Amino acid sequence: MELDLTPKLAKKVYGGDGGAYYAWCPNELPMLREGNIGASKLVLEKNGFAMPRYSDSAKVAYVLQGSGVAGIVLPEKEEKVLAIKKGDSIALPFGVTTWYYNKEDTELAILFLGDTSKAHKAGSFTDFSLTGPTGIFTGFSTEFVSRAWDLDETTVKALVGSQTANGIVKLAPGFKMPEPKKEHYNGMALNCEEAPLDVDIKGGGKVVLLNTKNLPLVGEVGLGADLVRLNGGAMCSPGMSCDSALQVTYIVRGSGRVQVVGIDGKRVLETTVKAGNLFIVPRFFVVSKISDADGLDWFSIITTPNPIFTHLAGRTSVWKALSPQVLQASFNVPEDVEKKFSSMRKAEEIFFPPPN
Repeated sequence: MELDLTPKLAKKVYGGDGGAYYAWCPNELPMLREGNIGASKLVLEKNGFAMPRYSDSAKVAYVLQGSGVAGIVLPEKEEKVLAIKKGDSIALPFGVTTWYYNKEDTELAILFLGDTSKAHKAGSFTDFSLTGPTGIFTGFSTEFVSRAWDLDETTVKALVGSQTANGIVKLAPGFKMPEPKKEHYNGMALNCEEAPLDVDIKGGGKVVLLNTKNLPLVGEVGLGADLVRLNGGAMCSPGMSCDSALQVTYIVRGSGRVQVVGIDGKRVLETTVKAGNLFIVPRFFVVSKISDADGLDWFSIITTPNPIFTHLAGRTSVWKALSPQVLQASFNVPEDVEKKFSSMRKAEEIFFPPPN
C-alpha cells in the first residue's frame, strides 16, 4: 500500500469565545494511525480557560505562541502551576490532569504530540473532561456523586449542571486564577528557545534536543523531541532515525522544501511546507529539508526518549566512515571521482549553509 505522507493542517474540533481546540485526523493523515501518533493544538484567546481534563495518551506539549498558565496534577501529587511561554516544552505522562489559562492579549497556542498505542483510537487523542456537559460526573447518578463527594443532592446538581460550556470557556475580566510558582517549573518543562544548544552551525542552523538528560520526565512519556531552526537557504542533511523511531514534524515558522526517500530508493514525498503543517517520516526513511529565504523552524517528536540519528552527508555521515575502496566499488566510479566525493563536506556536519 502506498503511503500518503502529504503534510496537513489541523482542523477545528470545538471552541467558542475563549478559544478553540484543533486536531489532525488519521483519516486525512494516515501515518498517524500507522504510527500510533496523535497530534492536536489548543488556542486560547484572552481570558480563555481550558478546563481540567486528562487523556488516554502520553504527550509532549510545545508552546507555539504567547504566554499563560498551565496547571498540572500528576497522579496522587499536588497541583503544579507553571508560567508558560513561547518555546516551552512540557512532558505530560499518562494520568496527568491539566488545565490552561491565558490572561494576555496575545493568543496562547500549544501543540500536543503523543503516543496513541494505548489509546482508544489509534492516531487520535481521547480527552476526558472533569466538568461541563461532557464531564465524567454527568454520567454518574446524583446518588453516586453525592456519596462520593459527601454532599447533598442539591449541591451536587449545582456542581455538575452549572457549567454548560464544553472544554473551553472565557472567564470574566479580573477573575482570579492561581498564580504560577517558579519552583513548579523545574523538572516539568524546558524552554527550547533558551536552553543550551546541542548543535550550532554558523550560517546553517541550530538544534535543541529534549531528552532524559535535560527533562527526565520525558522518559515516562516515552518520547524525545527537538526544536530545529534552519537559516534562510540552508539545507538539513539527508538523515534517518536509526533506532526504528518515527519522526513527527510540525512546522513552527517559515517555509521550505522537503524530500523523503523510502524503500527501493523511491522518493515518496516532495513538497513545500509552511507554518502549521504536520508530517510524519516513517521508520528508516531518509528526509532532507532546504529552507526558503526566511528560514524554517520545526518542532519534532521522536518515538523514543533518547533518539539516535544517522546522516548521509557531512563530516559525521556514514560515507566518511567507509573505506575508499568500498566507496569506489559501490558507486562503480574511477578513483578520482571517489576522491573528489570523499574530499567534500569535511567540516560541515548536519546543516549546510546556502551556496555562495
